[in-house]
Amino acid sequence: MKKRKKVLVVLGGLSREREVSLKSGRACIKAIKKLGHYVKTLDPKKKPLNQINKNQIDIIFNALHGKYGEDGIAQSNFEYLRIPYTHSGVISSMNSMDKIISKNIFISNRILTPRFLHLNLNDNVNLIKSKIARKKFKLPIVLKPIREGSSIDVNICFNYSKISSVLKSLSKNYKEILCEEFIGGQEIQVAVINKKAIGSIELKPKRKFYDYQAKYNVKSKTKHIIPVNINNKKMNEVLNIALKAHKVIGCKGVTRSDFKFYNNKFYLLEINTQPGMTSLSLVPEIARYRNISFLKLIDWIIKDASERR
Repeated sequence: MKKRKKVLVVLGGLSREREVSLKSGRACIKAIKKLGHYVKTLDPKKKPLNQINKNQIDIIFNALHGKYGEDGIAQSNFEYLRIPYTHSGVISSMNSMDKIISKNIFISNRILTPRFLHLNLNDNVNLIKSKIARKKFKLPIVLKPIREGSSIDVNICFNYSKISSVLKSLSKNYKEILCEEFIGGQEIQVAVINKKAIGSIELKPKRKFYDYQAKYNVKSKTKHIIPVNINNKKMNEVLNIALKAHKVIGCKGVTRSDFKFYNNKFYLLEINTQPGMTSLSLVPEIARYRNISFLKLIDWIIKDASERR
């Protein structure tokens, strides 16, 4: 008989992705209970992580998203408590969340990623615009935070007149941002589970791009396409790139890599160490297409956490 574990689901948190985390957490709680485990919950907004009683917990299921949850901070607390936890560790979480660090790791490992520029928002707007011009980016360009998820505050500028207003808006919340060349083409996401790239999904948003609303609002009507409309050779190529990214970043458990496919090339935008587990989330959908139920997916994540730490 399978041993019942005492699982602490950490959800909610303090980031701007709090609502998504709550949805992911609730879905995971339901599945963990169905698997027969004991479940406790903790929301860091209500109770700090350092108040976790390690004597009452076998495994921490990390359902946090965004800052403090997938950037190495929560993971540092879990490591200090010496409690096995799900998903990636401290360094890999930190490196994945930081788009400058992750893109440099991709480049050093010959993984194609859109050209980018690190911008300091304390600089004069005209100086920033001149830096962008010297980089010879073709319009449109992407301006986005370095350490956010779920496409929060991502802006696509189709003309130079918009750049100034976007920079002003972003400077209210950030000291530095990423300027990136815009890559058109197909939006393709790949799931890696148990050191295997299990499949991919193509997204066709009705909105200008796959932003926060397109990801989490049912009314946005983003089209999900499985199987992806690429040939077998290209499918194997993107699966291998996603697996390579998972390994070079040092990720554990489940990850999702976000690609653009343009002019017969795959551009890796980023890798997500805490992919969503909501009703609209992509990893569960890819898994389901491969006959891996949500229950099996959650069961594997728990087993993986208990076996590797």
